[in-house]
Amino acid sequence: MSTLRAQVRLRLLITYRVDPEVARSLVPEPFRPQVVDGSAVAGVCMIGLRSIRPGWLRPRIGFRSENVAHRVAVEWDERGETRSGVYILERHSSSILPVLTGGRLFPGVQRRGRVDLDETSTRFRVRMTAPGTRVAVDVELGGAWTSTLFPTVEAASQFYEQGSVGWSPDRHGHGAEPLQLTSPDWAVEPAHAISVRSSFFEALPAGSAVLDSVVAMRDLPFFWDTPTITPERVAQPHHI
Repeated sequence: MSTLRAQVRLRLLITYRVDPEVARSLVPEPFRPQVVDGSAVAGVCMIGLRSIRPGWLRPRIGFRSENVAHRVAVEWDERGETRSGVYILERHSSSILPVLTGGRLFPGVQRRGRVDLDETSTRFRVRMTAPGTRVAVDVELGGAWTSTLFPTVEAASQFYEQGSVGWSPDRHGHGAEPLQLTSPDWAVEPAHAISVRSSFFEALPAGSAVLDSVVAMRDLPFFWDTPTITPERVAQPHHI
């Protein structure tokens, strides 16, 4: 049974190329940054959810929220194999319920943030403000795919889908907890960043984080489960 389920109204995956050594300083052991074409991959995930509920409740019962997460693509070793996912550096939610229950009823500590939306069918302006963190994006759907990390939008989609396990610091600060996101109707579409501002990435050393690409996901069912995963000792980085 799924820990949570919801309908995704809109999900924006805003990706940066990051200096691998800077990225390494952001994630704890036993995780290591996943490196693509000489760069670590990090970014902002903005996701609007509705009908959020435990897996056994009917779709008409649930709540909605707007959420923002800063994250780094990572690898770890498990039973002699290399696995991939993301390490979530911080999460913010517009709803008080995830803030109160995150890290308690399900993995993922969240902080409260104010999210302002200005949307049309093809353009999304999203602003999130919270103590110490500000994000403002203006994104338009469609257009030619542009990325120095991924040759096609399909390659980007595969990368994101393979990194379905998100690790978050636990509420006691002593370790990390996994949460796996899946969708039976996984699909992404290219988007164009008119402007992106993130106080988190802007605070990194000058030139160490460069905006790469944006994809969008709309009107999809999502499921979150708590997998049983035990990362092994630290290993040397694996490059793609």
